[in-house]
Amino acid sequence: MVRAVWNGVVVAESGETVVVEGNHYFPPGSLNGEFFVPSDTTTVCPWKGVARYWTVSVGGVENRDAAWFYPEPKPEAEQVRDRVAFWRGVDVVASE
Repeated sequence: MVRAVWNGVVVAESGETVVVEGNHYFPPGSLNGEFFVPSDTTTVCPWKGVARYWTVSVGGVENRDAAWFYPEPKPEAEQVRDRVAFWRGVDVVASE
């Protein structure tokens, strides 16, 4: 099981993450939706495509653009379509 934790709260949890470039990509259904706020931010990865972002918000504390996903990845990155990865201090912890 892999958990994403921000501000002491599990915001995503799954036994079926996909690891790409050292990042765990969580299936969309594994996110606790109440903690995610849409962002207008986008970035471009040369081989994955255009990433969209979510701000993670827990207990009144926001972590802007701390989660990203690829809604329309390039063919070579199809395995991460709509899956969500984290950074900016969100702890991603794997357990047995």
